[in-house]
Amino acid sequence: MNRRVGSWLRTLGGLGILALLVRQLGSAAFLDGLRRIDAGTLLAGLGIGVLTTVCSAWRWCLVARGLGLRLPLGRAVADYYRALFLNAALPGGVLGDVHRAVRHGRDAGDLGRGVQAVVLERTAGQVVLLAVGAVVLAVRPSPALAPVGRAVGAPGALLAVAGAGVLGVAAAVLLRRRRRGGSGGRDGRAAPSEARQALLGRAVWPGVTLASAVVLAGYLGMFLLAARVAGARAPTAELVPLVVLALLAMAVPLNVGGWGPREGVAAWAFGAAGLGASLGLTTAVVYGVLAFAASLPGAGVLVVRWAGRPLRSGRRPQIQLEERVLAEQGPPQRRA
Repeated sequence: MNRRVGSWLRTLGGLGILALLVRQLGSAAFLDGLRRIDAGTLLAGLGIGVLTTVCSAWRWCLVARGLGLRLPLGRAVADYYRALFLNAALPGGVLGDVHRAVRHGRDAGDLGRGVQAVVLERTAGQVVLLAVGAVVLAVRPSPALAPVGRAVGAPGALLAVAGAGVLGVAAAVLLRRRRRGGSGGRDGRAAPSEARQALLGRAVWPGVTLASAVVLAGYLGMFLLAARVAGARAPTAELVPLVVLALLAMAVPLNVGGWGPREGVAAWAFGAAGLGASLGLTTAVVYGVLAFAASLPGAGVLVVRWAGRPLRSGRRPQIQLEERVLAEQGPPQRRA
């Protein structure tokens, strides 16, 4: 019941942000973003999505293997596409990840490690985003953070951003340990060592870092593409800090299929930079459409697996019956 209430609150929070944006900026920014998207833009977004999804799935494979779980890359790519589509199509923005975590854990025979692999895989991406974001904002501060910088100083602002990320990761680890301790599973004290092995093992961390960097570069590229499609003419160096802030906002769990904080922060950041809040909102809308288009292969994965399920479920009883008959009658040569 608590999880259901929390899901509704997150959804209502995302809808509230979108409603506030429509009230302040009107619906023209949303409609303008939709009108500016053409077939070439969608194909570009789909291509970037292939790169980011394959690298994300590879990162998941590395983390799973670090935990001792088998996960082939081909299956990981298909499951990741399905999760992305469910995240984009369903409220909350995380149900697809929950589904792939539970399914992989059950198939591997260890639900706890299956869930942990997904949590750590997503955490690795967030840590790289925070690290790169801190560097970008330190090298080229965004005008949107000027009030914070004047209040606590530029180093203090960066420490606040980094501290928020560290607290989020720490809270997730503590929550994970409490759940494991209260569910009768493996000793919760083993979780930190397993996490270190899964992320910082000698054979794991170089690949995880490389995959996370490529994924982040893909997200940045897609957001910059969305900004150009929306009509932004500012130099790329001026747009990158604004894009980083919008990407950081996507980690806020108040969204409807990923929509909400991203649009709000983009409108605020672009407005503070003098580019116009409407342009920021239009950019975020274009990005949201491109991200959804990039997840559409996941719908194909759902259809293919749904269509194959009746065939497998129908053949399994027949196979079991044949095996039982052969076991009762013995090998053919013995009957002869």
